[in-house]
Amino acid sequence: MSLFIQGGTVITHDQTYKADIHCQDGKIVAIGDNLAIPDGCQIIDATDQYIMPGGIDPHTHMQLPFMGTVAKDDFASGTAAALAGGTTTIIDFVIPNPQQPLLEAFHQWQDWAGKSMANYSFHVAVTWWDESVKQDMGTLVKDHGVNSFKHFMAYKNAIMATDDILVGSFTRCLELGAIPTVHAENGELVYHLQQQLLKQGLTGPEAHPQSRPPRVEAEAANRAISIAGTLGAPIYIVHVSTKETVDAIRYAKNNGQAVYGECLAGHLVVDDSVYQHTDWHYAAAHVMSPPFRPKEHQDALWKGLQAGTLQTTATDHCAFCSEQKAMGKDDFTRIPNGTSGVEERLSVIWEKGVNQGKLSPNEFVAVTSTNSAKLFNLYPRKGAIQVGSDADLVVWDPKASKTLSAATQMSNIEFNIFEGMQVTGLPSSTICNGKLAWHNGQLLAQAGDGQYVKRPPYASYYEALLKRNELNAPTAVAR
Repeated sequence: MSLFIQGGTVITHDQTYKADIHCQDGKIVAIGDNLAIPDGCQIIDATDQYIMPGGIDPHTHMQLPFMGTVAKDDFASGTAAALAGGTTTIIDFVIPNPQQPLLEAFHQWQDWAGKSMANYSFHVAVTWWDESVKQDMGTLVKDHGVNSFKHFMAYKNAIMATDDILVGSFTRCLELGAIPTVHAENGELVYHLQQQLLKQGLTGPEAHPQSRPPRVEAEAANRAISIAGTLGAPIYIVHVSTKETVDAIRYAKNNGQAVYGECLAGHLVVDDSVYQHTDWHYAAAHVMSPPFRPKEHQDALWKGLQAGTLQTTATDHCAFCSEQKAMGKDDFTRIPNGTSGVEERLSVIWEKGVNQGKLSPNEFVAVTSTNSAKLFNLYPRKGAIQVGSDADLVVWDPKASKTLSAATQMSNIEFNIFEGMQVTGLPSSTICNGKLAWHNGQLLAQAGDGQYVKRPPYASYYEALLKRNELNAPTAVAR
């Protein structure tokens, strides 16, 4: 399979230049101005358009069993939406039930993901702890290409990781060369506030943000950062939504700690007024955790991206329909948490970031693709435009515009949190594994086209000690 992209402007995280790109057998094989077109190539005309690395969404939940139901977008529909928006790789989450072996859950998710249209990889959540979990983590890293493990500090009486689990798992991540990631909300405080609000008769979606105020997130983020710092482990904070958490990450980074932060496209543009809407279903459709915040927090998130305090953007795509949300009609704590967004992420961040002067096109590439590739050890295979890199690319038309709407989205739900937003800047073509997967508004990919992407481990704990001259014997380095 040979594909030739002609006449475009290449934009990477650090370069902008005119070039043609030749892709062969899923790889980029040539980059240059006025390249000769090989015989038999499929040609894409990128005149007056940009060629960028395909988007990487490091935080999605396709087909997730959660709160007594299952997310409406499976790996086929969810990745179709991703490709339509210019995203070629997702990193989804394997979430074992408490006491379920991690490997058993991993294989279940692998089965579900077999129909993925885009490339996919997995974080694996640590929801309980004993010696078997420790051993499974080692097998996942060594044999299955997992190099990140998720810890929910929220969801008491379900999947919440207590401090002893964080200590055990973070330590094991260090040994294996994996990075721990955390959902930072104090689950004890959330549960306490939920019960108080219910006792006061507050049962609707408007109570959701009240049960998860910014301090609840900031406390958990500070605690997780402190635990990681004490152990000498790196840490990645998912869906940062508050100024206080941005401040905590900045402080730790300024003091030499390896702390990384992610924010969601939704948190950058949607504020907490949505929970006051008179239509219950409208308000409930926005219930996710952490919740949408007052507008001043959006400014802090944008500044965090601009300053490099936050490195990545994601969606936490976890789509529940109106009927599923209605499970919590009389009790906001039973509303399934989640919204969509994997299709809209790039266009929203281009519109609100690049078009409004908050981000340069190169910074856009960094926060939507390259930084995720680097943090999760995929670069330069992904997130790059180099000879030898995977041919995962998006041809971006900076003049194309549309109004975002549930009526035209690929997601299986009937709601869009960006409904009515006018965006200028859209993918005209999405290339995944060297094949045209989305072109001029038409989905060309099929279920099963996506590939599982293994992510190698980082330096092991012992290798890190050697680098800091805290170990002298080379024989101490072992896997």
